[in-house]
Amino acid sequence: MVKEIGRAGIPVVHMCTVTPISMTVGANRIVPTIAIPHPLGNPALSREEEKALRRKLVSRALEALTTEVEDQTIFEV
Repeated sequence: MVKEIGRAGIPVVHMCTVTPISMTVGANRIVPTIAIPHPLGNPALSREEEKALRRKLVSRALEALTTEVEDQTIFEV
């Protein structure tokens, strides 16, 4: 679905834990996340630390969304 939305001219960021899968499906903007059961968080962290982690991931995804890319790009956090 990421690839089809991109073809329609809408920029997409694929946030995922297994980046090789994102590369295989053709996502252009990829942001690695934390873990399969908790992609956008870490229940072992305090509430404040987890909020900061989530904010960091979403901020990176927004940065990726506004970045022009020609090829598949992984935006490390």
